[in-house]
Amino acid sequence: MPYNTPAFSFKWLSSSILGLGSAFMLTACATTGTASPGQTSGQTAKTSPAPQAKNVILFIGDGMGISTITAARIFDGQSQGKKGEEHELAFDTFENVALIKTYNVNAQVPDSAGTATAMMSGYKTNIGAINVPPALLEARSADVCNPAALPDTMTQRAQSAGKAVGILSTARITHATPAAMYGHVPLRDLEADTDIKGPFAGCSSLAQQMVGSQAEVIMGGGSKEFSNAQMQTLKTDFIYVDTKTDMKRAKTGKLRGLFNRDHMSYEADRAGSQEPSLAEMTSVAIDRLGTDKDGYVLMVEAGRVDHAHHDTNAYRALTDAQALNEAVKVAKAKAGADTLILVTADHSHVFTMAGYPVRGNPILGLVKGFNRETRTIDITEAEDGKPFTTLGYHNGPNVREADSPALTDNMVQDKDYRQQTAVNLNYETHAGEDVALFATGPGAEKVRGVMEQNKIYNVMAAAMGWED
Repeated sequence: MPYNTPAFSFKWLSSSILGLGSAFMLTACATTGTASPGQTSGQTAKTSPAPQAKNVILFIGDGMGISTITAARIFDGQSQGKKGEEHELAFDTFENVALIKTYNVNAQVPDSAGTATAMMSGYKTNIGAINVPPALLEARSADVCNPAALPDTMTQRAQSAGKAVGILSTARITHATPAAMYGHVPLRDLEADTDIKGPFAGCSSLAQQMVGSQAEVIMGGGSKEFSNAQMQTLKTDFIYVDTKTDMKRAKTGKLRGLFNRDHMSYEADRAGSQEPSLAEMTSVAIDRLGTDKDGYVLMVEAGRVDHAHHDTNAYRALTDAQALNEAVKVAKAKAGADTLILVTADHSHVFTMAGYPVRGNPILGLVKGFNRETRTIDITEAEDGKPFTTLGYHNGPNVREADSPALTDNMVQDKDYRQQTAVNLNYETHAGEDVALFATGPGAEKVRGVMEQNKIYNVMAAAMGWED
């Protein structure tokens, strides 16, 4: 469910998160050696321990399903003058790939709170909950608001191991995915102190929990979620910045950056502003975290891919996915061989790519196919006699109707164009199919096959030698 719709209401979630479910538990894996030539039958082969990752960087394209990756690959290639299909994104070359099952404990199609919990804490939970096990939600336990009674997150475990932690997002920093790096709440809507009410009166807001976090770097949007007192604490106790220039000039110390009152601007709209790109934030974060002798864990979210999809605006979804790709390039260039880099999505969207367009057809354009009779490339028309686009959405606003105007290439390639949909909703929804996980570096060999989403946590933990 999207973050800003009537269907995703406080009332709806407060009942939904209490649904039945069981948590997935973190399990350790063991490997056995095989006899090598020259060994006797009673001997066990000695194997060298796999190299451990000093650092881990987890990239999350919020809503960046496989159809989005494919379209973004073509879009990025075409922006460089190529046909596009043959192009490679920075993470296409990673040697290990898996499919990830994204469902929440009580939801076939997930939301970002439950999926982020799976990745950051190693267990699945209910839709809308952040780092709270489903058993506690079902029992209506008071411990849902007691972080001390809840399992440690990746951030807590990394800090216990002496590692530095970084959290970056183009969404509000109190939004579901970045919040899962530092917070515990039974309901993702509890972003600001003013949201604490009703059955959640004993909880601490995500803004307050962010202020209390001791991560080395936290940057994103969402300053409006913080009270005056909380903002003063950020400015007094940390190195606080709110412009790209100040971010790049920031002194040493724990860095906090809030670059917009709400979500940060879409990549397509950021030119001329003082908001840094995701790649610029990633570069600064790696430089600062890389000074820690024990290594670091960095989570980087392209949060607004999701928001553009909810608005059925493919242009902005693809340009924000393209911006994530640029951030991955920075990480590949700056991080050493001792760094595990993962790229994935928390969930997909009902985003489609279809219609038999010819090779190299503009990915945002009208479908143009090969006419076998005339042996020419012509615009393809639907049964209503009108053209249609390669990209579309199963549900959302802008439904194609009999009286819908005929589309033109100029119209559909404009950055503000909203693709046509089939099912009439006031917003587009998430989708439930598997997403991809790409991995390179120490521990990447564990990324293979079809995996539960919470096993991403296991991959990171194992790479850093945390297996119990």
